[in-house]
Amino acid sequence: MAPAAAPRRLPVTDVSLVVLIGTSGAGKSTFARRHFLPTQVVSSDFCRGLVADDENDQSASAEAFDVLHYIVGKRLAAGRLTVVDATNVQPEARRQLVRIAREHDVLPIAIVLDVPPGVCAERNRSRPDRQLPAHVVPRQNRELRRSLKGLEREGFRKVHVLRGEAEVAAAEVVLEKRFNDLRHLTGPFDIVGDIHGCRSELETLLFRLGYSLTRDAEGRLVDAAHPEGRTAVFVGDLVDRGPDTPGVLRLVMGMVAAGHAICVPGNHENKLGRALDGRKVTVSHGLQESLDQLAGESEEFRAEVRAFMRGLVSHYLLDGGALVVCHAGLPERYHGRASGRVRSHALYGDTTGETDEYGLPVRYPWAEEYRGRALVVYGHTPVPTASFLNNTICLDTGCVFGGSLTALRYPERELVSVEAEQEWYAPVRPMITDAPGAREGRPLDLADVAGRRTVETALHGRVAVREENAAAALEVMSRFALDPRLLAYLPPTMAPTATSRRDGFLEHPEEAFAGYRADGVREVVCEEKHMGSRAVVLVARDETALERRFGLAGPGAIWTRTGRAFLAEDALTAAVLDRVRAAAERSGLFDELDTGWLLLDAELMPWSLKAVELLRRQYAAVGAAAGAALPEVLDALERAAGRGLDLAELTARQRRRAADAGAFTEAYRRYCWPTEGLSGIRLAPFQVLAAEGANLAVRPHDEHLAWIDGLVDADAKNADAKNADAENADAEEHAEPVLHRTGRLLVDTADEASVAAGIAWWEGLTAAGGEGMVVKPLASVVRTARGEGRPGGLVQPGVKVRGREYLRIIYGPDYTAHLDQLRQRALGHKRSLALREYALGLEALDRLAAGEPLWRVHEPVFAVLALESEPVDPRL
Repeated sequence: MAPAAAPRRLPVTDVSLVVLIGTSGAGKSTFARRHFLPTQVVSSDFCRGLVADDENDQSASAEAFDVLHYIVGKRLAAGRLTVVDATNVQPEARRQLVRIAREHDVLPIAIVLDVPPGVCAERNRSRPDRQLPAHVVPRQNRELRRSLKGLEREGFRKVHVLRGEAEVAAAEVVLEKRFNDLRHLTGPFDIVGDIHGCRSELETLLFRLGYSLTRDAEGRLVDAAHPEGRTAVFVGDLVDRGPDTPGVLRLVMGMVAAGHAICVPGNHENKLGRALDGRKVTVSHGLQESLDQLAGESEEFRAEVRAFMRGLVSHYLLDGGALVVCHAGLPERYHGRASGRVRSHALYGDTTGETDEYGLPVRYPWAEEYRGRALVVYGHTPVPTASFLNNTICLDTGCVFGGSLTALRYPERELVSVEAEQEWYAPVRPMITDAPGAREGRPLDLADVAGRRTVETALHGRVAVREENAAAALEVMSRFALDPRLLAYLPPTMAPTATSRRDGFLEHPEEAFAGYRADGVREVVCEEKHMGSRAVVLVARDETALERRFGLAGPGAIWTRTGRAFLAEDALTAAVLDRVRAAAERSGLFDELDTGWLLLDAELMPWSLKAVELLRRQYAAVGAAAGAALPEVLDALERAAGRGLDLAELTARQRRRAADAGAFTEAYRRYCWPTEGLSGIRLAPFQVLAAEGANLAVRPHDEHLAWIDGLVDADAKNADAKNADAENADAEEHAEPVLHRTGRLLVDTADEASVAAGIAWWEGLTAAGGEGMVVKPLASVVRTARGEGRPGGLVQPGVKVRGREYLRIIYGPDYTAHLDQLRQRALGHKRSLALREYALGLEALDRLAAGEPLWRVHEPVFAVLALESEPVDPRL
């Protein structure tokens, strides 16, 4: 019996391709079962069984390895540790696996089970399901012997050779994190852009960021620590061009050694490191300055610099993978991967293969196409100012070229900059304003919205969008919508209250109050439902405010529930926006919310302003036809009755129809009045959805209504002031207020008197010709508690309770004669749709407030538009 071998630790990177190599009978499958999860192992025998129903059918080997390679590729693409269990003694077999590993930028690792051929042959003989010809094991063993010395040359980054049964039995596989995996570090971080030897500016920036600086006996900076435990992160290009490369290196190396900073390499560190190692490099782009400055340092310091640069890792994943730091940027498919290709992109970026007029390579605009969830912070390409582009940001603001040195405070997403003390190095190419990061990238791309999609929401989990609904939304968006960069929100549909059983009513407030009381919502606000159309208003304080966030300058926009421009005339839109802007300025709302823009949810009146064709073709036609026909019918019936015919019941029924038709005409006419320019237009905001850096839609409704009252009062004062100026100038023009107050009443659903007051308020509104009211939880966002048979979940954000006469417009003039049938209406789908669209709308506002790229904001906005294509009774 062979003596027990000492335990052998086999380091294996946690995301890699492990290739087991050994002759048949070497124990590869047993080894795989002992050290890896069953799902991590892809066996050639298993794949042979998949395609041939017989794991020993050697004639199916080619197809089996096609399947094996496919599975391996899919696992590596998903970033999963994968183990290949096959003999792999032939170079061609290994070559294909190394190629797949390189395609997916993971490390190929070889584990060789070098077991004596006699042992392997005996094991094969003991297996009744596998009887190999006698020559197979010796041949495989010869191929293995020829392969052992060349495995590293084939591309394997690690090679573990286990010799004999004892070593195989004693081996212990130890999973190691990738060098770039620092996801356990959550910050907060201060990420510093390209320094290029500007030590003085770096000192100033660190001081401004709150770091305490440490100097050595000679007064040189050797460390900096933040009293709150923040960690500095350097994106590379510490060296070259500037006046004090050794000073920058001494400080950064000291911070890294003390655990106060981490650093990734830039292309200039890569080149300087090779030069210090004595390798042949082209001395250009400021390298000579670094070499000259380091020549004055001690050999010990230069050795420390060489060791430091050799140890730098191409990029880091931080904060659970939510943050990626590298020098030249990194597409999502490279995050956390390890290969020469990944390192090259992290250090140098990608180019189009062209050169510009300055003889420099044209950078490929990878950031414009970036759709990753991680924030990528990088440098390399100088930009005049740092700005976010599709969840990426370039921090190289050209300090050495006379620009500034910039840091990003994470997770705060705040930028801190210091101006360069002078131009230390003349740039070959000016820092042009259309450099990557100086503008918002493509806000909407077909790939972002096409096909079946699932959108994650904080309030309602995953919301699915069917492919056919996405296609319908794309049609609307591409043909009719205004500039999609501005579409930060689309209003959700609203469900009606539960159907009333009261005589003569289809909807009544008591069901709304009872429903919320059952959901545990005690405080609700009843808001007047205006006789207009839903409108979203984006208003800017000045012409540049929207450009900074939305990439499009202008006064703002007004759009419908489907993203179309509400008003056909740009001049009229601008006039309405000017009144809103002036009111927000006068009321102090811009200052109170510390914002340059506001997003409002509102009703724009009259209804005929948008729906004039609908009124003319549908409602007016019905009213006109009834008005023309029914009087003649009644006249004929009365003449017949005069001749002695008993037509009393028929005549009474026709009189009721005539009265219903008259009520129908009166109902829709309340929604129509003439307008000329601003005259006659009324805008009734009821919610301030968002401002810079804030999702305000989650705030209680009484706060919103207080803000709106301030806007309405300010608009009235502005109109009075304009009229006073006009009188002083003897002008005949009279300014009318445009903003309209939203009537409201607070109701306690657990108090009978309060509920009765709410019902009476609704009855008064509708008796006066009003449309009805919307009942909302005062707290805006409410979830039901789990337990007592309740699954818990989002409570309806509001239900509409429409008046008895208004419903004639919706269900027809004589709908009250068919209430029993109408009460069978199914509300479940409408309620589900309302909740999903509401959650999507709040998700869009959350992403907007967080400063996420516009394509991320558009994802839930587009989903709202897509859900509008779901079949549902339009009368609900």
